[in-house]
Amino acid sequence: MNTIPIKICGLTREQDVLAAATAGASAIGFVLYPDSPRYVSPERATALAGLLPAFVTPVLLFVNASAAEVEHAAARVPGAWLQFHGDETPAFCHELATRLGRRWIRVARIPKETPQDRLPFDLLKYASQYSHAHALLLDTLVDSYGGSGSTFPWSQLPINVNAHLVLSGGLTPANVADGIRAVYSRGLSLAVDVSSGVESAKGIKDADKIHAFVQAVRATPLV
Repeated sequence: MNTIPIKICGLTREQDVLAAATAGASAIGFVLYPDSPRYVSPERATALAGLLPAFVTPVLLFVNASAAEVEHAAARVPGAWLQFHGDETPAFCHELATRLGRRWIRVARIPKETPQDRLPFDLLKYASQYSHAHALLLDTLVDSYGGSGSTFPWSQLPINVNAHLVLSGGLTPANVADGIRAVYSRGLSLAVDVSSGVESAKGIKDADKIHAFVQAVRATPLV
């Protein structure tokens, strides 16, 4: 049984927070992006984060929020990591997180396909640009911000990324083992992140799917 960290993201209900924590999630993500169907207000995130047991980390997800908005939410959820999912610059992320004394994650949005007239997404360059991030979350590029709910070609990732990686984008209990095997050795470490793959509807988690996802992760051999 491996100990890959597991983040369950986009939680909106008390029972889902408790189900994720009971199943063995390492982190719980709250989406503070008003255009998301999984949006929760800072006040709601505060209440939900208050249910977390010791050593389960809250993560606050922002999309192009102002520094004041990030500061307001972070002040309400002590110890929360910050996840930047929009067009935030390296300087904005680093300076704000440093001032707040918070660890932070930067999302890298990987194309499903690379058109012939466009250079491939340069994850090595991106990792260098965001070298102060405590992890890079790999999600699939879609037209809208927030989680994609779809996978990207894992095998096309470089094999020597100088960053701690969090695999996301379209993961489910059925495919997470394949994703782990494909990406595990490509960065400094690997965690996984799931949202729609453990839902019965947008923003509504399914406890059985959460447990199945955690069990699939734990059962994956790391070779």
